[in-house]
Amino acid sequence: MVAIPAKPLILVDGSSYLYRAFFASQQADLRTSDGRPTGAIRVVTNMLRSLHKQFPDSRVTVVFDAKGKTFRDEIYPEYKAQRPSMPDDLRSQVEPIHAIIRAMGLPLLIEDGVEADDVIGTLARQATEQQLDVVISTGDKDMAQLVSDHVLLMDTMKNSFMDRDGVVEKFGVPPELIVDLLALVGDKVDNIPGMPGVGEKTALALLQGLGSIDEIAANTDKVAALGFRGSKTFAAKFVEHEDMVKLSRVLATIKTDVALEWGPADLQQSAPDTEALKALYREYEFRNLLAELEPDQSDEPAPEPAPAMATDYQTIDTEAQLNDWIGRLKQAPYFAFDTETTSLNYRDARVVGVSFAIEPGQAAYVPFGHDYLDAPEQLSEEVVLGALKPLLEDAGLIKLGQNLKYDANVLKNHGIELKGIGMDTMLESYVLNSVQTRHDMDSMAAFFLNHNTISFESIAGKGAKQLTFNQIPLEQAAPYAAEDADITLRLHHHLAAQLAAEPELQQVFEEIEMPLVPILAQMEYTGVRIDSGLLAIQSDEIATRLKELELEAHELAGEPFNLGSPKQLGEILFNKLELPVLKKTPKGAPSTAEEVLQELALDYPLPKLLMEYRALSKLKSTYTDKLPLMVNEHSGRIHTSYHQANTATGRLSSSDPNLQNIPIRTPEGRRIRQAFVAAPGYKLVAADYSQIELRIMAHLSQDKGLLDAFARGLDIHKATAAEVFGVALDQVTTEQRRRAKAINFGLIYGMSAFGLSRQLGIPRAESQAYMDIYFERYPGVLRYMEDTRTLAADKGYVSTLFGRRLYLPEINAKNGARRKGAERAAINAPMQGTAADIIKKAMIKVAGWLEQQADDEVRMLMQVHDELVFEIREDKVAAFKEQIRTLMEQAVSLDVPLLVEAGEGDNWDQAH
Repeated sequence: MVAIPAKPLILVDGSSYLYRAFFASQQADLRTSDGRPTGAIRVVTNMLRSLHKQFPDSRVTVVFDAKGKTFRDEIYPEYKAQRPSMPDDLRSQVEPIHAIIRAMGLPLLIEDGVEADDVIGTLARQATEQQLDVVISTGDKDMAQLVSDHVLLMDTMKNSFMDRDGVVEKFGVPPELIVDLLALVGDKVDNIPGMPGVGEKTALALLQGLGSIDEIAANTDKVAALGFRGSKTFAAKFVEHEDMVKLSRVLATIKTDVALEWGPADLQQSAPDTEALKALYREYEFRNLLAELEPDQSDEPAPEPAPAMATDYQTIDTEAQLNDWIGRLKQAPYFAFDTETTSLNYRDARVVGVSFAIEPGQAAYVPFGHDYLDAPEQLSEEVVLGALKPLLEDAGLIKLGQNLKYDANVLKNHGIELKGIGMDTMLESYVLNSVQTRHDMDSMAAFFLNHNTISFESIAGKGAKQLTFNQIPLEQAAPYAAEDADITLRLHHHLAAQLAAEPELQQVFEEIEMPLVPILAQMEYTGVRIDSGLLAIQSDEIATRLKELELEAHELAGEPFNLGSPKQLGEILFNKLELPVLKKTPKGAPSTAEEVLQELALDYPLPKLLMEYRALSKLKSTYTDKLPLMVNEHSGRIHTSYHQANTATGRLSSSDPNLQNIPIRTPEGRRIRQAFVAAPGYKLVAADYSQIELRIMAHLSQDKGLLDAFARGLDIHKATAAEVFGVALDQVTTEQRRRAKAINFGLIYGMSAFGLSRQLGIPRAESQAYMDIYFERYPGVLRYMEDTRTLAADKGYVSTLFGRRLYLPEINAKNGARRKGAERAAINAPMQGTAADIIKKAMIKVAGWLEQQADDEVRMLMQVHDELVFEIREDKVAAFKEQIRTLMEQAVSLDVPLLVEAGEGDNWDQAH
């Protein structure tokens, strides 16, 4: 956990955020009514406002690059030579941003001959010498070299902080070695050459094993002992390129001694120039920001129906008011609805109030469960929920909400079945573009409406002393709750118009995502039984085995030591037993990290034993000990939470517990699934799509060879092996099938010949030969991959078979590694996303059938990857299992048959 100072000096890297804001806002293409771009202006303005809100007592200074060359260009004329010129749409927004910053009263610094980084580095050094805490707000990785005990990095767009430990975790080296890392690897964006042939992995091995570039230069004879590829010839190459490496270090080093006319004490903010801000907000049509400065001036005409932020929020405390609102809600085509509760755990939460909105700017909050000392009199829960129950359970009255699945589940705790779930703003945003913003209400309000919402922490506090909603005074709780409903309605108006302009996305929203909401809510609420006794036995057995391993380790070491202590472990392995040091920590100590132990375990018994100890210890703490603690006291079951708007490709994820990550590759891991059990008189049935992504590849690529193999029901990996290795199908060996499987799945994920060679442990030339033969045999696959890359580069996104889009912001990136990564995602996303759409469609189809069955006969419990798990009454298993398999296979129609494998058992493991 990063310790954030209360009143730091905040230095904003304006140039970094300028570009990030521009590209982050490109998808929305925000402009004034006469066509001038405003996206970067909006985002930077909101970022600065967010900083002030988070650090109200801090001084904020914004630093930009100056025009023209810097001292680095004089040292190395090719510095940043490959950078494209600033886009015209961004150039036109620079001066308005500067003007807004000055009008806000913030110091704006631009220093000729150096970069913004150097000015920030100098001020950070000066502040540190004065014992001042500094937060540098930036998106630039180079700034990590400035992090110290007094200096943190902050990514305002992600609200994340990085201290010294965070730098080590992210980059593999401490701040003082970041420059050396950049000098070795180079930087294509800034055209810093680095050392030819040295990538990040090699650079980290050198820096962690030997230290800085100067230490590497002084100890080239020790490089071979590090054991990375090319280490034996590294010394000669380093001598050849040492001057270039040291030049790269100079270019990458942020100056901290710029001769500035001002220091930290001079960076004082002045009062905002309100009139100047009003003029700027009018000019660039920031109506919500203008409304904050002119709250009483509402007669200014607006070219679009986006009124100023509402002030007409009501707190309902009489039955007459409640009945009046209910009458209005019944007459509305739809209404926004939200619950306020005592907990985020939907199975335990109690509703303490509800809010509504039917027009932008008009919302109401009905409290009934605020029970703090001296709380005002409220309507009773019985009166409020009794009056609302018919309304909420009326399928003909359409409800709009933000993550309505949660509201549906908490209302079940009060005996209310929420029906008429029509629209969810979280899913509207997610379907429009899964990656352009987070899909929580606060993030969407800032991104789409340019509005900073009332934060929960601002009214409830933080940490252990945070209040639950029932403890929050109504004068604070009511505006917060009413705003939730109002902003949800405003977001819907904004997002629905965009969806309506994209019929395929509208179809994904209406036919896949929204129908899934009540299905997932029911699965969550139902939960799954856990055999806590079996888990306790497993925990005891693991504990016994851990003790045995500990004693064996002590025996191998010749003395007792703490297996969980890296320091003690290092002493035993490298000092006493004199095992080879393969890698060092950033502080220079021999590393005992996982990958080090894996390599040592090939030749030495103690590291092998330690690997088993660590794996079992993690299994115990994460699963066998923890799962029983998650059993709900009311239902006796575990209740996960499914997330529809978390992944880029449309796949569901889950948490508390994360069902997707329960290990199944080891016997010990598979025993965890044995603890997921059926209720007495029931069986668990697991129905799993077989090789679905390969089948989707065959359909999308229309490759005749793949289509034929699936049509004939062949083992696709054996069929591929027969083609690639030129043998008869019945002559394919186990090893050949294994390699063919790696090729099949590797291609789905856009794997290169290099990646395949590493996975199979074969020379790159051999893996390239396999891939060449594969593409000769399956030319449709190659054509699909090439066409997909071209389409992605042209459109900026790829689509699933059903129209879901995955936007790829870096598909045309100048940085080759980022562009290649986006191209791999472009190849995989249509298959992974189509697979996600198929299983969602299957869930909807199966849920329709489930509605016709008795509640006590069959329940859908879990969705994990390409699998659905059911709890079925024993006498119905045979018939229902076959029906489920048929429904899933018929969920969609592809040019190859979908195959579902279904099994049954008393527990999840047996059902496979």
